[in-house]
Amino acid sequence: MLLLRDGAPGLEVYLLRRTRGMPFAGGMTAYPGGGVDDRDGDTELAWVGPPPAHWASAFGCDERLARELVCAAVRETFEEAGVLLAGPADGSGAVVPDVSGDDWEAQRQALLGHELSLAELLAGRGLALRADLLRPFAHWITPPPERRRYDTKFFAALLPVGQEARDVSGEADEAVWTTPAAALAEHAAGTRPMLPPTIHTLGQLTPFADAAATLAGSPPAPLEPISPTFEQGPDGNYAVLPDGTRIRMVTPLPS
Repeated sequence: MLLLRDGAPGLEVYLLRRTRGMPFAGGMTAYPGGGVDDRDGDTELAWVGPPPAHWASAFGCDERLARELVCAAVRETFEEAGVLLAGPADGSGAVVPDVSGDDWEAQRQALLGHELSLAELLAGRGLALRADLLRPFAHWITPPPERRRYDTKFFAALLPVGQEARDVSGEADEAVWTTPAAALAEHAAGTRPMLPPTIHTLGQLTPFADAAATLAGSPPAPLEPISPTFEQGPDGNYAVLPDGTRIRMVTPLPS
């Protein structure tokens, strides 16, 4: 999830640095996110906004998987950043303003422990998932040479008014709001290692002045999957995208 807000320096995005001991991308800066849970496809979940068919068209998948992907994006954003993209099911357009209390934290922990599903959490509070707050942003697939392969969908969303992103992810040792340009400058200096999808999507954000413009200018659907190849050059290793873009790879800093 590319979680966005308007800050003093302009458009800002929320980034997490994964702990160095993790088996995949340890020490790398990334967005909040994770995998689909078995119950993310629960059809009993209240839903406001574009239906699963819309997301299926955007990501080139069936409607069940599309529902799972949107639910996983909302659930993981709450689990890893304490931000919940939900509101009343009456279509009023409201968003739940604050999810930082002890009762919310208990339910966030229950989600993490698979003791509670997103559908159960929302139903218990009379809320609906706000699919209209999300935009499809990118689709990346790791290439065959990689031992760990992922088919990853990226969403963008504006931080709801009244909510604050919180450093609650047990998988990160740093959480920051920063401009895309600043994050890319740190990557170029070797102080913020990132994987190619993070680098490229940050580059896609840099032309936008604010969050509203970013959401309005999100890439049109359907999204073309990006699967890079890798090249080794005299000055380092590169990921090469289908359009010829070359992204220099930076390894994590030593602990």
